[in-house]
Amino acid sequence: MRHVLKRAGRCAVLAVAGAGLVAGLAACTGGTFDIDSKPRAPEDTIRVTPEDGARGVSPDARLVVKLPSGRLERVKVTQVEAAGPTEVPGSVSQDGLRWTPAEGIRLGLAAKYSVDVVAVDGRGRRTARHTTFTTAVPEHRFIGYVKPENRSTVGTGMIVSFTFNRVIENRAAVERAISVTSDPPVEVAGHWFGKERLDFRPREYWKPGTKVTVRMRLRDVEAAPGVYGIQHKTIAFTVGRSQVSTVDAAAHTMRVVRDGALLATVPITAGAPKTTTYNGKMVVTEMFDVTRMNGATVGFTTKDGKGEYDIKDVPHAIRLTTSGTFLHGNYWASPDTFGSANVSHGCVGLRDDKGGSSQSPAGWFFDRTLIGDVVEVVNSKDRTVAPDNGLGGWNLDWEQWRAGSALN
Repeated sequence: MRHVLKRAGRCAVLAVAGAGLVAGLAACTGGTFDIDSKPRAPEDTIRVTPEDGARGVSPDARLVVKLPSGRLERVKVTQVEAAGPTEVPGSVSQDGLRWTPAEGIRLGLAAKYSVDVVAVDGRGRRTARHTTFTTAVPEHRFIGYVKPENRSTVGTGMIVSFTFNRVIENRAAVERAISVTSDPPVEVAGHWFGKERLDFRPREYWKPGTKVTVRMRLRDVEAAPGVYGIQHKTIAFTVGRSQVSTVDAAAHTMRVVRDGALLATVPITAGAPKTTTYNGKMVVTEMFDVTRMNGATVGFTTKDGKGEYDIKDVPHAIRLTTSGTFLHGNYWASPDTFGSANVSHGCVGLRDDKGGSSQSPAGWFFDRTLIGDVVEVVNSKDRTVAPDNGLGGWNLDWEQWRAGSALN
């Protein structure tokens, strides 16, 4: 009798010591051991497509998690990104046997995905599976170069401008993937110049103090057959004070107005009769303490092919157009030229000293200028600057501007 009790006591001790042995120890108390109760391997019960370790998966590939029986308790599909994981939305079917992504979800290109699944069988036992796969890397990609720079402070005339490195055939998809918002909010519209440039601006100049955010969600956007975007970024800039300068080519003056108040009227020289200055609103896009200007780069050449001018040290140079219109310091013309005659090849000149002086009219204006400031030329015997020559979009009225959107 003591021998039987001793054996029973040992069984009790073993049952407590090893929870994993509970099913086997049931035989000590008269139970039976079901050899078919051992769970099958996760890959035998939880089926994931694309398969584990798959590479080069098409973004249009079928993504599904299935069970032959039981129910899916938890499915988490994650796109692994440098900026942090992004969960793919989806849902389990009513019978609990199938998970699929939400309608309209498309896999990203050049991305890694992880799939984590927990399933429960008819006896309440859980099985888990983890798989990964990577999608195809597109052979052809496009990116957009944007102005202004992130975290910059700009003038009220700043236009957000994208230049793309490839021809954009699906302009609506690309424009839809870019948003430009502001605080305080204003309506902002896009305008395409050809198939490689997209600009954004509000109806009127930005108000001073406005915070502007540009969100680029171009990753995986198909801009042309087989050409996909790779950018997913956000930039922001602040609009500074308002400064609009009006150049009167006939009066040889420039009125500089800051926040509605006249700062100064500066004597200038504009384009000579045969090389007049464009009329219209132009926006400052670049500023150089000193730069070289060679006439050959903008079509002003002599019979031997050399530039009509080649000045290696032009001071206080402010770019107004892509084609080469600058507002800059001029030390080589006679001082009495400024305010009385137009002698340039189309630029607007302000009196300056060789090497540049902060005390000169050119230096004074340069020190008070921001990228995005507006310079408007009036009374010149030339046409209005083209809206795509630099940031000349302010020369289109609002309806003309909005008509250039691919989303209309």
